[in-house]
Amino acid sequence: MRGYSEGVFYATPYYRISNDDGDLAVSGKGESNSISNQRSLIEDYVKDKPEIILCEERVDDGFSGVDFERPAFKQMMEDVKAGKTNCIIVKDLSRFGRNYIEVGRFIQKIFPYLGVRFIAVNDNYDSAKGNDVEDSIMLPFKNLMNDSYSRDLSVKVRSQFEIKRKRGEFIGSFAVYGYKKNPENKNQLVVDEYAAVVVRDIFKWRLSGMSNEKIAERLNEQGVLSPAEYKRSLGLRYQSGFHVEKQAMWSPVAIGRILSNQTYLGWVVQGKRTTPNHKVKKVIEKNPDEWVIVRDMHEAIITEEDFQTVQNLMKMDTRISPGKARVYLFSGMLECGDCKAAMVRKLVSAGKDSEGKPRKYPYYVCSGYKKDKCCTSHMIREGELEKVVLIALNNHISALINLKQVLTILENTPHFRQETKKLDIQMLKINEEIVRIQNLKVSLYEDLTDGVIDKDEYFELKQIYTKQMGELEKKKARLKEEQELCKIENIRKSEWMESFLQYQNLHSLSRDIILKLVEKIKVFEKGRIKIVFRFQYDYEMALQTAAIYQEYQNHERKGENQDGQKK
Repeated sequence: MRGYSEGVFYATPYYRISNDDGDLAVSGKGESNSISNQRSLIEDYVKDKPEIILCEERVDDGFSGVDFERPAFKQMMEDVKAGKTNCIIVKDLSRFGRNYIEVGRFIQKIFPYLGVRFIAVNDNYDSAKGNDVEDSIMLPFKNLMNDSYSRDLSVKVRSQFEIKRKRGEFIGSFAVYGYKKNPENKNQLVVDEYAAVVVRDIFKWRLSGMSNEKIAERLNEQGVLSPAEYKRSLGLRYQSGFHVEKQAMWSPVAIGRILSNQTYLGWVVQGKRTTPNHKVKKVIEKNPDEWVIVRDMHEAIITEEDFQTVQNLMKMDTRISPGKARVYLFSGMLECGDCKAAMVRKLVSAGKDSEGKPRKYPYYVCSGYKKDKCCTSHMIREGELEKVVLIALNNHISALINLKQVLTILENTPHFRQETKKLDIQMLKINEEIVRIQNLKVSLYEDLTDGVIDKDEYFELKQIYTKQMGELEKKKARLKEEQELCKIENIRKSEWMESFLQYQNLHSLSRDIILKLVEKIKVFEKGRIKIVFRFQYDYEMALQTAAIYQEYQNHERKGENQDGQKK
């Protein structure tokens, strides 16, 4: 504690600047509010005041004045409590804070109680002068103005950020791992090739069956810098809320965040968190349906197919045995066809191998049977299951090859082209009729105001037009469905079809193939299984399209034959 001499004040100059408060937002204002400017002003102020001795200054650079959880401010208050200072000097009240209630509490209650002299130079306020009448009027007013300014600025900043989010402009302080900010446009992301390779490896390893834990272990063993450490290695002043260690390492949680981040699809995903207002800094997590997502704003690192496969994978129960690096081929994919419970993998010993060691065979049983015998075993050997699934996949892919060939033939038939053209003409007419009815509805009100029709006629005609519009919209929706069925080229070149066709003539199964092509496998008694392939709906729609046009073609040929016989 300092021993004070009577009439002497040991003053702590307090400086603060923050872009959040708009201190750097207005032309010329950044310089006037700069730390150096605040320092010069206070030093000039005390030159002719011998009773004031300047002590160690406290500086909060980059901290908002809305709250008082600022490191230098807190240290200054510790100095006051320790008796190291009995005077605080600021350039003006806004440098001390922008919270009307809190600033008033410090100046009118806390500082007088602690015997601290408070000086705001530009506001011409000095608590030692004791101008109670003027201060009681002006101080609350100035504090309220500072608070109001901060609130208005917060609303403007939030509005500007929201506009940028909806445009797909990236407004984060740091780019997502795998990307960096475009040097020519800080609101756009470009691929960081070094980190992008790591991201692709993470997805590849997860698809191959590795767990998040094993992926993290591998990256740490290889000496790959974690996202936080990588940003720091680039000289970025990065602080993460996800770790507390001096050096952040890869963790299963970090791997999970990367695997679920839609940014790698080329999307800008923002607005995940918010705060109640400019005073309360508590972070609130928003529901995913409230996020602002804009697609195709930068180059994708991961394909949508691989990304979605990984999302499906992470929903599965894919626990592995201790010491195992990868999950089993069918982990999380099997369910009992009767009770819907998951199938669990077991090992049974049967005979010995060439080295005399027990030979073990893996098989699956219903977990409901294993737990409380509420179902039958549904036992099936893993090897047998693998053979059946391989045959079924090859058969399904062969069917898709044939379907694609049929669609190609149908697409080139005259009838198909005529049907497509006919639907396009019908759609054009419907759209023209919709525009006509809309114009009639608009002119209807003008006719009412001009006295051409009365109120009864107005409401009667309005009801008729509204009904006609509803019927047209229904016709348009049905026609659009028919047009979709006609888009054979879209079906032939669709991603879902290519997902299967890239695996023609399979000789063996792998974990990533199973995940990409199979939704689930249902196991029934006596070794009977049902495989639910992915994109089943798209497949059925393609079959329906082919069937419709084959029927049209057969009908057309039949008509031609009948005409020929008549002749």
